[in-house]
Amino acid sequence: MPMNLPDMPLLSLLRERMNWLHQRQDVLSQNVANADTPGYIARDLKAQDFSNILSGETTRASALRATNPRHIAMSSLGATRFDDIAAPDQAGPSGNAVSLEEEMIKVSDTQAQFQAAANLYAKAMTMMKTAIGH
Repeated sequence: MPMNLPDMPLLSLLRERMNWLHQRQDVLSQNVANADTPGYIARDLKAQDFSNILSGETTRASALRATNPRHIAMSSLGATRFDDIAAPDQAGPSGNAVSLEEEMIKVSDTQAQFQAAANLYAKAMTMMKTAIGH
């Protein structure tokens, strides 16, 4: 039975991390877009629990099923598999609780973490391919 490189545990963990970071960028961009919306409360994703990821307890309820090993697994558009939490801050006079400075710091940090995970994924794939002689 041939081993599928993307299904290896290290690569699966990196894909899971990149997916979480992608979902977080979506949530943070909604916060920035609603910075002037009266009554809007900033949201963020609950941090990933690494021990749950390692034990495989993450849910895949919104993921589409691949019927062939060559299919690319995709999640439902617009659906999040991660817990979305409100991040109540001090609200301004309009009731809006978005701090653009804080959101932009989170966006920048999330982008840097995604780039690091993507680089690790690419390096691991290259290393695995080299090890098997491709």
